[in-house]
Amino acid sequence: MTLQLDPRQRAMLAEMGVRVWLPGTSFETVEPKPLIQPRAAGDVAQVKPHVQPLVRPLARPLETGRTAPSVTPRGAMVELHAMDWPTLVATANQCSACALCAGRKNSTLQAPALPTQQAHWMVVGDAPDELEDRQGRPFAGDDGVLLGNILKALGLKRLHTELSDPTALTPQPPQLTAYISNALKCRPPMGRNPQAAELGACSAYLEREIALVQPKVIVAMGRFAIQMLLKEHPAALTLPLGKQRAVVYAYQGTPVVVSYAPKNLFRTAADKGKAWEDWCLAADVVAQNLT
Repeated sequence: MTLQLDPRQRAMLAEMGVRVWLPGTSFETVEPKPLIQPRAAGDVAQVKPHVQPLVRPLARPLETGRTAPSVTPRGAMVELHAMDWPTLVATANQCSACALCAGRKNSTLQAPALPTQQAHWMVVGDAPDELEDRQGRPFAGDDGVLLGNILKALGLKRLHTELSDPTALTPQPPQLTAYISNALKCRPPMGRNPQAAELGACSAYLEREIALVQPKVIVAMGRFAIQMLLKEHPAALTLPLGKQRAVVYAYQGTPVVVSYAPKNLFRTAADKGKAWEDWCLAADVVAQNLT
């Protein structure tokens, strides 16, 4: 049997450092090509449709549901829904809405270097781990490397949040940019699972982030990110992740695609192919929203 890989599968494997070997040949190296290509300089960037997507785009209708009420952390100086980026970050750094603040080193909520910068992609992970808590940055360490490889395979870049980056004050094309966040902004002690009250306290921050970024799609990576972003779809929350996938949901009108947390992909390599299907579905959503 000959292994058949399409260009997108090859690109993803190459970015994750997986070399492809076929009998009687040397290891194949693949130079990934962005699946999202801008037009010539001066024109508005264009998203090219995928060829033979691994998952039929929007095979099921966009699900809608009731919008859950906002939760405003106590102690906030003003309502979160009215905050700009600097105020939102400062409030998260001093938040005492739940007990997680007691062990917090840093909140992982980060603002774009350019306050007006938007992104068509938004990625939401689970609660911060120890490294993310120490650095005050979502998707740090190996998780960040894997996410960066996925973004690179799609022709995307992580939104600039560090002013020390010499290119941070240069506007990034929103259609080629991903804003990264965590469902919770503080690390649960000893890496335990977050409690419902803690998820509820952080939901208002995530809601405001989405309003400021205005993404065309949100990719929820992990159990608790999915739990927060699919709360308008209680029936879906009762399903295992394998049956939640391949469906486009909605969070307050923004399309949501669910996928595996990076730590799951490190433990179960077989899920990497499924995760790539999820990202291709998200790319199809963005492409359709830009036409």
